[in-house]
Amino acid sequence: MQQVERNEAEPHSVIQVEEVFFKYGDRTVLDGISLRLSRGEIFGILGANGAGKTTLIRLLLGLLKPQSGSIFVLGERPSPALTHRIGYMPQSSALYLELPVLDNVDFFARMFGLDDRAERGAAVKAALDVVALWDRRKDPLARLSGGMRQRVSLAVALVHKPPLLILDEPTVGLDPELRASFWEHFRTLVTDGTTLLLSSHTMDDAAHCDHLGFIQDGHIIAEGSPAELRAATGKADTSLEEAFLHFVRRM
Repeated sequence: MQQVERNEAEPHSVIQVEEVFFKYGDRTVLDGISLRLSRGEIFGILGANGAGKTTLIRLLLGLLKPQSGSIFVLGERPSPALTHRIGYMPQSSALYLELPVLDNVDFFARMFGLDDRAERGAAVKAALDVVALWDRRKDPLARLSGGMRQRVSLAVALVHKPPLLILDEPTVGLDPELRASFWEHFRTLVTDGTTLLLSSHTMDDAAHCDHLGFIQDGHIIAEGSPAELRAATGKADTSLEEAFLHFVRRM
């Protein structure tokens, strides 16, 4: 296929992906992916494990480079320098279990360039308040439950107040109450102007998104709001899971 290369980012697009191809060896992981994210929306990439979601995120973060196509994030081509403007919550925790909660978030705040001690302290407290963990700030991470560790990961992603949050399977393993709490945080962030891109394989997450892209075998097989995707099946009262399977069968 002909390579598509854009020299400039389109205005108002927080993320702009054009005809991106990526292979690991002989295996095609992303096959002509294109998508747009506008400011202040929650965009969900929904698909099974191995569909290409995490690879797409790594491309957006500049950790990988596409074999062809173009990517712009916040108006720039992805690079390690751009990560200071992105909050990233990986699927696997990158935290330090032996350190207290406060020290974990403070460490990453310094990595994100918050050098002023007073400013950094206020930012760390604000992030821990968002995830309701300020009272546990002195506890070593190793003593916390898995759900609490995910809350610390979210605090790390938020501490430098980035305009873009990229979340890889952020609610996996959370109980229903904690999952609902996470979504309350996400919606508040969007109200304040933050843009969220999240990957998930759970349809519970899909229902909370403003816009969805169903991904299967490296292809975006359908895109739209949850209501639009359900309506496209032509059946009343279709669930998002049924809508996803409908588009998979049409491939």
